[in-house]
Amino acid sequence: QNSIKINNIYRFQIIVKYKFDNKLFDCIKTIDNLYINEIIDGIKNNESSIDEQIKSHLKDWSFDRLSKIDLAILRLAIYEINYREDIPCKVSVNEAVELAKIFGEDSSPAFINGILAEVLKEVEE
Repeated sequence: QNSIKINNIYRFQIIVKYKFDNKLFDCIKTIDNLYINEIIDGIKNNESSIDEQIKSHLKDWSFDRLSKIDLAILRLAIYEINYREDIPCKVSVNEAVELAKIFGEDSSPAFINGILAEVLKEVEE
């Protein structure tokens, strides 16, 4: 299961890096396209509730000031936490922090970890 998750992180990193370049999708296997489309559709269909969760945990920070990368990572992780029972919550958090280390700013990993820790507390209640 870890190798599957690592592969999915890698695919997400490519997608973020190349901003959904259509040529990229030609290179990804059909089964991967299904996973990616499910995640993208799931985030889009639940974007307002996911964003409300993010907003409710921001302290001394406005939603509009979030970097696009941090926002994308938070949306992905919160979608997985709330809607993907096949992915353990802690795995989603750890992967989000790893993505933040690679693509975010220096403060992104701690920031994302803090927001997701609050989301986990809320979900576990």
